[in-house]
Amino acid sequence: MTYQLHYWPTIQGRGEFVRLALEAAGAEYVDVARAPSGKGGGEAALAGRLRDPGNPRASFAPPFLVDGDVVVGQTAAILLYLGPRLGLAGIGETDALWTHQLQLTVADAVAEAHDTHHPISTGAYYEDQREAARARAKAFREERIPKFLDWFERVLQLNPSGDRHLVGDSLTYADLSLFQLVAGLRYAFPKATARALANAPAVVKLHASIARRQRVHDYLKSPRRIPFNEEGIFRCYPELDG
Repeated sequence: MTYQLHYWPTIQGRGEFVRLALEAAGAEYVDVARAPSGKGGGEAALAGRLRDPGNPRASFAPPFLVDGDVVVGQTAAILLYLGPRLGLAGIGETDALWTHQLQLTVADAVAEAHDTHHPISTGAYYEDQREAARARAKAFREERIPKFLDWFERVLQLNPSGDRHLVGDSLTYADLSLFQLVAGLRYAFPKATARALANAPAVVKLHASIARRQRVHDYLKSPRRIPFNEEGIFRCYPELDG
């Protein structure tokens, strides 16, 4: 059955972590809001499913995944559901739980990256909270980016199966999500991220190896990969990079 991914059609955002897993696994899926409205797509289809009165367990917000009668919201929960089905959750319950824990840590980093440009209110423009954003971004780039990347570096170094993957000796969605986190940080905070990655060679190596995987490479070069922009989570405001 073809998976239906519901997410905003003009940004990578939190939906990109799910897109990467689906693409890397070669899964059949429809990015619903990016499909023509005449074929049941568009933002109206997304909104309609989100407000579906027949679903007592509707998601709070995109992304959410529809798989037959199953509807799953929240990026980490979607990947927890998809991981075993796509062969991207390691081997056994212990690996699956560790992969999920890694994903939740990525989610923490993503939330903090978002809050650098919207530290006061998500409903206000960046320009209305610029000074607070400068202070929040300074702490993020000097303290939090290094802390997150150092931790992932340590996870890679301590993996009994080697530092090619975060979990075991095969690709998981945690690897793909770390790839996306690094890509986003490099876009939004190029100088600060370069400094932090200088102390995280295994993270750099993982990022490069993910980009070389054929399906991922093809996706990154295709129009399906939405470019980073200043409407998503990772936004390039040079004044926030110090």
